[in-house]
Amino acid sequence: MSIDRIEGLLGEEANPLFQHRCTGIPKERIHAPGGDWVDRIHTNSDRPIPVLRSLQTLYNHGRLSGTGYLSILPVDQGVEHSAGASFVPNPIYFDPENIIKLAIEGGCNAVASTMGTLGIMARKYAHRIPFILKFNHNELLSYPNTFDQIMFTSIKQARDMGAVAVGATIYFGAPESNRQIQEVSKAFEAAHQMGMATILWCYLRNDHFKAGGIDYHASADLTGQANYLGATIEADIIKQKLPTNNGGYVALNQEGVKFGKYSDRIYSELGSNHPIDMTRYQVLNNYCGRVGLINSGGASGENDLQQAVKTAVINKRAGGMGLICGRKSFQREMSEGVELLNAIQDVYLCDEITLA
Repeated sequence: MSIDRIEGLLGEEANPLFQHRCTGIPKERIHAPGGDWVDRIHTNSDRPIPVLRSLQTLYNHGRLSGTGYLSILPVDQGVEHSAGASFVPNPIYFDPENIIKLAIEGGCNAVASTMGTLGIMARKYAHRIPFILKFNHNELLSYPNTFDQIMFTSIKQARDMGAVAVGATIYFGAPESNRQIQEVSKAFEAAHQMGMATILWCYLRNDHFKAGGIDYHASADLTGQANYLGATIEADIIKQKLPTNNGGYVALNQEGVKFGKYSDRIYSELGSNHPIDMTRYQVLNNYCGRVGLINSGGASGENDLQQAVKTAVINKRAGGMGLICGRKSFQREMSEGVELLNAIQDVYLCDEITLA
């Protein structure tokens, strides 16, 4: 896809996204993705040699091979959001093989899914596309519904099925987060010892993260701190929602309850409410980008192609590492899903889209 086509999809939003320059956190301050990523970043770390090989396998697959960017198909929604609700738009995805086929046909670096989905097709596909096994989930069959990430499998099972990486979610801010942090930290240690890379879904969840009628679950300052905690337990890559606002700390402290610690300079010196600035702040909390940031594609809806391309442009210009896009791609015909995934990848392949 040419830059002209990308600009056409973005319409009036193209100029604000392509003309923006980050001044609070200039591009020289971050570690930007590139083809030498594993050599430049991870060879100085404590990661065992087999982990470096696994990371290089991720970066060397699919249409983005050798660029340092990632396009990942995540399909754990059959557990997280229920299979009926997730797959009824296109019931072929009740069959795990079609999930893996979409990732392959879509030119993705990897497919991320559940133990059952990947395990039942592992012998046929684990050598054809990198597997990322998501080992914890929130299930929605308990009544009333509860929200807690619990272990569904062991790290050894991920290794035995040929996965190159494992993934997990932590609900930072939730009452269960202390236990989840400890569980995932131990699991990530085991994964590294077994030669697999680690990817953390750094999500916020707390009913109190809303103030004045505004939802701050995707606030740049709060998600940034979640990212920093994820980097602390040695996630190699962090998945985070694209920030939609800022000032979560300020708003929550105005509710009469002292919450966390922050500096006004986060907002006055390190950025603005521009989406690229807010995403750059997430990158800053990823150890200045040494831990790669992949943003989520979000739920499917209207103008999915335009929204996915916009998210990719914001992520790339902010210094992020790519997109992990599920529902926008699998809740439609496979050919349309492939087109959408390719459109996202084209943003990262376009040399004219540079760091802000």
